[in-house]
Amino acid sequence: MGYTSIFTVPSDSVAVVLRFGKFEVIKPSGLHLKIPLGVDQIYIVPTKRQLKQEFGFSTPGAKDPDQNISPNRFYMSDRSKVELLNNQLVETQMVTGDLNTALVEWVVQYRIANPKYYLFEVRDPAGTLRYVSESVMREVVGDRTVDEVITIGRQEIEVEALSKMQALSTKYVMGISIDQVQLKNINPPKPVQASFNKVNQAQQEKEKLINEARREYNRVIPLAEGERDQRIREADGYRLKRINEAEGNALHFNALFAEFKKAPEVTRRRLYLETMQIVMPQIANKIIIDSKAKSVLPLLNLTTKEEIK
Repeated sequence: MGYTSIFTVPSDSVAVVLRFGKFEVIKPSGLHLKIPLGVDQIYIVPTKRQLKQEFGFSTPGAKDPDQNISPNRFYMSDRSKVELLNNQLVETQMVTGDLNTALVEWVVQYRIANPKYYLFEVRDPAGTLRYVSESVMREVVGDRTVDEVITIGRQEIEVEALSKMQALSTKYVMGISIDQVQLKNINPPKPVQASFNKVNQAQQEKEKLINEARREYNRVIPLAEGERDQRIREADGYRLKRINEAEGNALHFNALFAEFKKAPEVTRRRLYLETMQIVMPQIANKIIIDSKAKSVLPLLNLTTKEEIK
């Protein structure tokens, strides 16, 4: 009698106590007492354990009977295996928004948030969650194209499906908190899978060429823009240089002109001498004659070109 009055609750669970078939209390993990002889009934609920349901596939050796579409069996007949595979195939077949077909596999990870609701508000909360999950996934997939489902829209599908599943589980008072919805394998049906793979390869090749073009663009365009900016800066520098030189020459000429007006003859002679200083060193042969000389012919070397050679 004393032995049947003691029960233990695992560390990841709580115990829901029914007294004469009516909910009494929830006991935490540890060692507890109960009224024997069937007065108190104990239901152990793993509230701290993360549970999951798999859709379209099954993990070998799973101990949770609610994890797969069919309870796990150590020995299954060939007929049972075929039925299980057919059920999993039907579970994954979905129609997308562009009227294509996709085979979608996914996993729902959840926890039991309220053990009282989980046990007594819904007849089969795990089975109900399975139906809710499949319904929501078909709705979310049906709003997208097959390309979005298979390639770029996976994360959006997971987020939207999680939100809708949690809303329905709350509405149905299932006592479940959904942690994550994760898409696994998504494939087209087998009859068109080869063609779809070719389309995907073509799309990947297109993306590859686009990325290569963008990489080349990013390499060439900045270089050309830098060269353009350098040319513009050089032109601006040259423009400022020419303007400053012109202004400086104008100021120099105005200063000379002002001095010329003060002493024209002196300035004229100075300019003449400065010019001769520049010109005369560049003349190889120089002949200086008197201004009164009538002819310079005797002084010139009248040798021919042949004699010079």
